Amino acid sequence: MRLAPTDEQTALAERLRELGATALGGDLEERERSRTLQPGDWQRCADAGVFALPVPKEYGGLGLDPLTCALALEGLGRGCRDNGLLIAAGAHLWAVELPLLLFGTEEQKRRHLPALVDGSSIGAHAITEAGSGSDALSLSAVARREGDHYVLNGGKRFITNAPVAGLFIVYATVNPELGFTGVTAFLVDRDTPGLTVESGFEKTGLRTAPWGEIVLRECRVPVANRLGAEKQGSRILATAMAWERSLILAPLLGTMQRQIDECTRYARSREQFGSIIGRFPSVSHSVVGMQIRLEAARLLTYRAAWDLGRGDTGSVFPEAAQLETSESAVQTFLDAVQLYGGLGYTTATDAERNLRDALGTRISSGTSDMQRKVMADKLGLTVRARHTADGRHTP
Repeated sequence: MRLAPTDEQTALAERLRELGATALGGDLEERERSRTLQPGDWQRCADAGVFALPVPKEYGGLGLDPLTCALALEGLGRGCRDNGLLIAAGAHLWAVELPLLLFGTEEQKRRHLPALVDGSSIGAHAITEAGSGSDALSLSAVARREGDHYVLNGGKRFITNAPVAGLFIVYATVNPELGFTGVTAFLVDRDTPGLTVESGFEKTGLRTAPWGEIVLRECRVPVANRLGAEKQGSRILATAMAWERSLILAPLLGTMQRQIDECTRYARSREQFGSIIGRFPSVSHSVVGMQIRLEAARLLTYRAAWDLGRGDTGSVFPEAAQLETSESAVQTFLDAVQLYGGLGYTTATDAERNLRDALGTRISSGTSDMQRKVMADKLGLTVRARHTADGRHTP
């Protein structure tokens, strides 16, 4: 794996850092209060090619490899203070564009991808239900086949982008008795009769990434809008999660680096007891710990992206990257609040908002415990043992 970025990758990351620093998040505090996504910022991201990064050129994209995407998004996160916008963009990219690109028909891709790339349509991924969170494939939403349509009934919640989305990927089962093997994915336009979008819960953080719920009541979806084959939903979801867990937190690497840089500047200027506080081991060691955690998360993210570029979605690195980045971010921003003292507990710095936002990353795309469970499964630790005739245990 190449660790040193190319000149082209560096230039792209710097261009997106500049975009984030100068053109995004200008009214962040107001939108935090109103809990809204900035449509102008969304369009500016689209115009800069953020939503085009992984999409082939024939659909209006840039066709970049996953590692280049990770580096570019890290640059965007280093410049952009609006973590909610970055998470909303990641959900759009990795849970909607990528599944559509990998499993969609040619007609579906040509119909939807250009609009998702140019910002005229926003995507949302509808899987979670009131009774199925971590057990994502234990669904009660049902898809009943009637001729050349499916009729969808059920409800979904905690859907990032739902209030503003034009296209939903909805997962439902064609037969509840089949368990995860019956899950099927559908492309559902917002204006489809029978689909209702409702307001969701107010969140602790990531307030500018709007959440919502959808209700499906006899919602008729053409068979042509099925994504992939019938009963292929679990495979589509697993692939989408590999991409999302690998890359949705790449911008957070940049956010952590910006926070560390700000803490370093503060520690070199703030004086207490006749000395700058950066000379106190308790402060300097805390900042060193921040940087070490970031470097570990960064390397895991790069490795996960590199694996994706080789077509490997089954390694432990997507979950490892998600787990390490989210937990490192929480600890780093908590340490930043502590370093600033009383100031860190106010809105005068970004530390308290970064901390609130980071808490949500330990839940989205699967909780931290869920990431560990998936990794344990991949490592073969949860395979049921069997007894041999002589009493020995074997895998």
